[in-house]
Amino acid sequence: MTHTHILPFTAPEGAPAADLDTVGGKGLSLARLTAVGFAVPAGFTVTTAAYRQFVSDSDLQQTIIDLAKPELVGTAVSFDSVSQRIQALFAATDVGDALKAQIAAAYATLGDGEPPVAVRSSANAEDLPDLSFAGQQDTYLNIRGSDAVFEAVRDCWASLWTARALSYRHEHAIAQEAVAMAVVVQMMVPSEVSGILFTANPATGERSEMIVNASFGLGEAIVGGEITPDTYIIDRDTLAVRETIIGGKEHMLVAAAGQGTDTRELSAAEREQSSLAEPVLRELAQLAIDVERHFDQPQDIEWAVVNGTLSLLQSRPITNLPPAPLEGIRWEKPDLPDWVLGEFPGLRNNLMEHVPGPVSPLFEDLYLKDAVGGRAVHYAVNGYAYFTAGTPPGVEPFPSTYVYPGSRSELAPTIAKMIFPKDPREDSINRIY
Repeated sequence: MTHTHILPFTAPEGAPAADLDTVGGKGLSLARLTAVGFAVPAGFTVTTAAYRQFVSDSDLQQTIIDLAKPELVGTAVSFDSVSQRIQALFAATDVGDALKAQIAAAYATLGDGEPPVAVRSSANAEDLPDLSFAGQQDTYLNIRGSDAVFEAVRDCWASLWTARALSYRHEHAIAQEAVAMAVVVQMMVPSEVSGILFTANPATGERSEMIVNASFGLGEAIVGGEITPDTYIIDRDTLAVRETIIGGKEHMLVAAAGQGTDTRELSAAEREQSSLAEPVLRELAQLAIDVERHFDQPQDIEWAVVNGTLSLLQSRPITNLPPAPLEGIRWEKPDLPDWVLGEFPGLRNNLMEHVPGPVSPLFEDLYLKDAVGGRAVHYAVNGYAYFTAGTPPGVEPFPSTYVYPGSRSELAPTIAKMIFPKDPREDSINRIY
C-alpha cells in the first residue's frame, strides 16, 4: 500500500494530482476549491485505491458483483435483500492495519487530541452534471478518535451498495463493477447557520437569480429533507434579495457531546426569525459567483457560517438544470383569412384538449386543414391548434337546420326519447324545436 491511498486537499509537491477516479466527486471538488484559495475546512481523502485494496485483500469484490443483481419482488425490481447481504460483508471485515496507520497519521495532522471531523462518501460516479447520487451514500458527522474514523470510512465504503445506489446505477446503465468509493475526512464546522445555494434557479432554469436554503445548525437537516428551511431569492446582478420565505425550521441539528449529532427543537420565535441577515446573503452570493466562475457552470453549493465567517463545504454541478427561459418572446397575432374565425372565436376545447402542445406544420397540413373533407374545422395559430367555426371559400357549409316531415307535436316526443331516453319529461320535450 502506497502513500497515494491518502491524498490531502492540499496535495504535497510530487504527489499525484487528484482526479475523479482517484478521489471521487466530492474529493475532487474540495481539492480544486482548496487549490485556488477558497475557504474550505482542512481535510484529506482516502482514495478509491484504498477501497479497491480493501475488497481485494478481503476477497469481497467478486462476491459483491455476484450479489449486485436485481431481484423480482412481486411485480417490482428490488435491491433491498442483496444490499443487506453486501452491507453485512463490510460490517464483518476489519480495515487493514497498514491503511489504519495511514488514516491515523493523516487524521493527526488535523489537530491535537481527537478533533471532530465529518466523514463523507465520495464515489467515482457522483456529482456529475447529468447524474446525481445525492443522499444515496452515507455521511457521518462529528466523528472523534482514530477508531471511530476507521469505522466511519468502512461504513462509507459499504454505502456504495445501498439499495438506492444499486437501483440508480442499474437504471442508468452504470456497470456495478466499475464503481469505487473514496472517502473525504474533513474538519467539522460547528455551524451556527448552514445550507445550500444554487447559482441558478434549479426549478425554472432562470440564470438571473440564485436560490438560497438556510437554517440554524448543521446543514444535514436541509440536505436530508428533515426541515423546511428559509428560502431567499437573490438577484444575480445586484446581489439584492428579491424575496424572502421564512420556513418552518422545525428543529436544528447540533454536534453531540460525544460522537454524532443531536436534535434540538426550535422555539416559536426562532422559527419565525430569518436565519441569515442581508449582508451575509450578499457575501454568500458573491462567493457563489466566484465558485461558479471557477468551475464554469452553475453550481449547487453547501456552506456554513461560524462566528460570521463563511466556509465552503462542497460544490457540485446542478443536476438536470432546465434551459434558461426564453426572453423577449412576443405572441403576435398572425394574418389569418377572414373565414377562419367567422363570427366565433377559436376554441381550445373538445379534440384540442388532447393536443395541448404546439403542432408541427406537417401535422397541421395532414390532420388539421384536410381532416374533414377540406373543411378547416381546426386551424393552427402560432403552432397551437384551435377549433374554428369558419368555412373556407368554395366549400359547402355544414347544415345548421334539419327538416323533418311531420308536425312539431308529432316529432317532439320521438326526438325527446332519443335525446333523453331515461327521462323524456315534458320540460325536455318543450325544449325541442
